[in-house]
Amino acid sequence: MAVAPKEVEEVQEIVKIANKYKIAIFPISTGKNLGYGSSAPNNRGDVVIDLKRMNKIIEVNDKRNFCILEPGVSYFDLYEYCEKNNLNVMMDMPDPGWGSPVGNSLDHGWGYMYGQYRDHFGAHCGMEVVLPNGELMRTAMGALPGSKTFAENKYGYGPYVDGLFSQSNFGIVTKMGFWMMPKPEHYTLAVLTVPKRDDLIPLVEIMNYLEDSSIIGWPLYRSPLNPEYGKAMNPELKSYLTSKNGKPDIDKIQDYALRNKIPYWKIDIPIYGNKDSVEANVNYIKQRFSKAIDGAEIEVIEDYDLPLTKEQKKSLKHKVTLGIPNLEIFWLSTRGENFAPKDGHVWFSPIIPRDGKELLKCQEIYIDTFHELGMESMITPFSHPRTWMYRAFCFMIGFANSREDKEINEKMRNVYNTMVKVAAKHGWGDYRAGPVFQDAVSGVYNFNDSILKRFAEQLKDTIDPNGIIAPGRGGIWPKRLRGEKND
Repeated sequence: MAVAPKEVEEVQEIVKIANKYKIAIFPISTGKNLGYGSSAPNNRGDVVIDLKRMNKIIEVNDKRNFCILEPGVSYFDLYEYCEKNNLNVMMDMPDPGWGSPVGNSLDHGWGYMYGQYRDHFGAHCGMEVVLPNGELMRTAMGALPGSKTFAENKYGYGPYVDGLFSQSNFGIVTKMGFWMMPKPEHYTLAVLTVPKRDDLIPLVEIMNYLEDSSIIGWPLYRSPLNPEYGKAMNPELKSYLTSKNGKPDIDKIQDYALRNKIPYWKIDIPIYGNKDSVEANVNYIKQRFSKAIDGAEIEVIEDYDLPLTKEQKKSLKHKVTLGIPNLEIFWLSTRGENFAPKDGHVWFSPIIPRDGKELLKCQEIYIDTFHELGMESMITPFSHPRTWMYRAFCFMIGFANSREDKEINEKMRNVYNTMVKVAAKHGWGDYRAGPVFQDAVSGVYNFNDSILKRFAEQLKDTIDPNGIIAPGRGGIWPKRLRGEKND
């Protein structure tokens, strides 16, 4: 069952009715949280509150660079509004563009531009929330009636409580402000290649400096040893993935890359600014890498003044780096139906240090784990980090699931839960999870006898004594369900 309110007053009334009859409700923005449960509640039978009809773009200001949105607004909606009104700002976004900035930020989503914008919750500023008793609260500057800086100053006065409403079940967010990035005058995409696996170590150190200094935007790490979508891996290379007692022979893989003149790592580097500053930064980047890594090469593959023409937008390699929403992440829309996922996928997304040595260690530990489980490893010695996170890496694995085959799903759950424990043992925590795995993930954040979880449970019991809002979300269960979940 689902309800779709259009106004905040309707959300308040729904919450009051749910309290009266002790009905569990599960709010979603657009329900596009793919890989992490989509619109599924933690419990069967919970009433979904679909906020897609609350789709007002309340304000976009391209002089002070912010917007205020309702949860039903999608990235497509906001982009089209800015383009139609010739506004000089752009919104950082994830893949794909049909999701909600409000919903994505509340689940700690990430994107593709400068670090301060890629952190979507970090880039939010101010919110309006319907509390579990139906009251309406505004946070930070929004708590000041008539505030003129709702979406500009994060803190206002007093406790900063916004974080309590992300990945939790303490309220229903009905409005959020966001900082937006001014459109640059010029955009360049450079490509860095290096020949050796261990080159990753100095490469990451330099890239961290460039990124944290705002010289570059989102660096996309890849390995040319991975075949392009739809193509098979070279048989010789593939044989080396299991040629050392069932595990990869790293030396033979490196030798293969050098013999065939295939770079081991390839990094796409977006650079923003005016034309002169971008050109100067490209030259500086070339100097840094050429001095530090033998065989490092940099090539500029895109170099554009903004605004882009229609043809340039269409051919742009990474549209999201310039805030252009799309659906190209789906294989079905870009690579043909033969490469479309047949059922679905589940993301395992641990956060690891932004350090080359740690990444190589992470590869080896995951390879060992798959080997111990008697499975073909989904990780190779040239698996790359995901770099959406600002100041950390995400070493993601996508597990397939099935609509019909229970054995596949059971195996996937066992592997996922094993991976959660292995990652936690080495200090790597999953940052996001689908409903079925949220208890396992939250369970390893257990410093001091799980004080963080106990604190969240105490808050839940205080502000939502009937436990009506999204019971179980984020691993936070109300008292009436807590006992049976611990049994």
